[in-house]
Amino acid sequence: MAKTIRLFDLQVASGATISPFVWRTKYALRHKGLDIEVAPGGFTGIRQRTEGFHDRCPVIVDDGHWVKDSWEIALYLDQTYPDNPLFEGESQKLLTRFIDDWTWRTAIGGWFGCYIQDYLDACLPIDKEYVRWSREMMCGGYRLEDVQKGREERLPQVLPQLEPLRQLLKDKPWLGGDAPNYADYCVLSSFLWCASIATTPPMTEDDPLRDWLDRGFDLYGGLGRHPGMRPLFGLKLKEGDPEPFHKPGSPFLGGAGSAAVRARMQGSGARKVN
Repeated sequence: MAKTIRLFDLQVASGATISPFVWRTKYALRHKGLDIEVAPGGFTGIRQRTEGFHDRCPVIVDDGHWVKDSWEIALYLDQTYPDNPLFEGESQKLLTRFIDDWTWRTAIGGWFGCYIQDYLDACLPIDKEYVRWSREMMCGGYRLEDVQKGREERLPQVLPQLEPLRQLLKDKPWLGGDAPNYADYCVLSSFLWCASIATTPPMTEDDPLRDWLDRGFDLYGGLGRHPGMRPLFGLKLKEGDPEPFHKPGSPFLGGAGSAAVRARMQGSGARKVN
């Protein structure tokens, strides 16, 4: 029987995990072959739940030893349970931190504002006052309803930013190569965060990332398939939206404004290079 680690969760009203940092910790624990005893709860009372140890999740308890912060937990797991490592060497740790930061800041950070009202609506009733106050502070004092407004125009602009991730996964099934590692779990966790709250899908049905995401959600007995999760796929694009991803045989000018670039090139009489 596998050893059991206690994990303090951060959940919404559906019972699904909302924190990307808790999600990656769940995957790291299962990667190590460890069972998880979930200590449920939301944003309110974390310090009380963790007996004064910390005011944020994730936190784990392993034979009375408390560890906080998802990155520190990952390092602790590799040191304490060296079999099936999450990282292979220091360079892989550095690259994992890079792709994790890139995923949020450069790629899907735009989803934050597109789902900020959904975020509030999904939370436990006891958490709503805190979530509204804290997230409106993050959004410069603007009401969450106003921040989310107009997301139909913004969601298509996010998808081209994911192209480097699609290219990384063209020749290997995982960011870890032939098997998933902590880089996969870090990037997956952002998509899992979105699926825990999104009332409108952020991705098109035919996105090439679907295979990797479906396999990632299915890992460890369907760890990412909580019944409270929302669909990631089904976004409908409108005329004038940028190409969401590179399609073989067609030009790809990704990112916000790509449609305008194409229109300008076509209108200028510029010749294509054969």
